[in-house]
Amino acid sequence: MLLDISRLGPWAALPFFAQDLRRLDAALAADPRPWLPAPERVFAALEACPPKATRVVILGQDPYPTPGHAHGLAFSAEPGVSPLPRSLANIYREMQADLGSCPPNADLRFWARQGVLLLNTVLTVPAGAANGHAKLGWQALTGQVLDLLSADGTPRAYLLWGKPAQKAASRVPGDANLKIETPHPSPLSAHRGFFGSRPFSRANNWLQTQGLTPINWTDPGQT
Repeated sequence: MLLDISRLGPWAALPFFAQDLRRLDAALAADPRPWLPAPERVFAALEACPPKATRVVILGQDPYPTPGHAHGLAFSAEPGVSPLPRSLANIYREMQADLGSCPPNADLRFWARQGVLLLNTVLTVPAGAANGHAKLGWQALTGQVLDLLSADGTPRAYLLWGKPAQKAASRVPGDANLKIETPHPSPLSAHRGFFGSRPFSRANNWLQTQGLTPINWTDPGQT
């Protein structure tokens, strides 16, 4: 097996891993193209955020297709990546307007350490071919992750940027949870309502109403 689930904790009990993983692993092994992220990083988002620790969910599409960028967390990239991926640059632009500052580099793993699940709906991508693994079947895993989180009754904040993320989370109850739905931060759509949406302060304000600690979105040195 290319893909290792030994570090997934409670997530490993999802039906996907018993029913679908072997077929998907074989499809990846048969793909002659190099693909991203590295096999040991494919499940990094789930490894970083066990279900009980997850307080905020942000859904992405698929990993960055540029070699050296993707490391298993949606929208995040290796710290030395410069310039920033364009969607992440727009996220930081909105954060600067919303909170007055933003992280110093592309690495968002410090969000994951605080319980922000940065999950792509498709977990792999051929190098240089965005959305090239969209038909492998990864979306079943995303659906099961969201269903598990919804079923445990814990209120969470969901930042749903773009129609694919909103569709994936359509079964997440909107009464017990916070669902912030806006256009995607990509350069093609950020100006249609992502800019000005203030998702970070809104999520933190809501977390505080639930008696939860707000997320430190901006300073990895404080986590």
